[in-house]
Amino acid sequence: MLTYEDCVGLTGLEEEEIEAIAQHEHLPEIVAAEMGCCLVGKLGGELQIMQIIRDDIEAANDHHHPEEALHWKQVLTHFSQIHHLPECEAA
Repeated sequence: MLTYEDCVGLTGLEEEEIEAIAQHEHLPEIVAAEMGCCLVGKLGGELQIMQIIRDDIEAANDHHHPEEALHWKQVLTHFSQIHHLPECEAA
């Protein structure tokens, strides 16, 4: 039987990136892991994940949660570095 950690390891994503998808899409994390795995393997999917994380940053700012917004900004920066996306895309 696979654990959640096993599933995360198979996605090509970090746990925080899966959490961002789960929050954005209002999904359980295991379902978000599957969605994220599909997006990573799809042309343009990484850019979609970046937009999801940006949306989470915006939502945190809109709800006056600066610490959460900072967390998602760090996740976005890490994601862009790991997936070799241009820095301008992460801004």
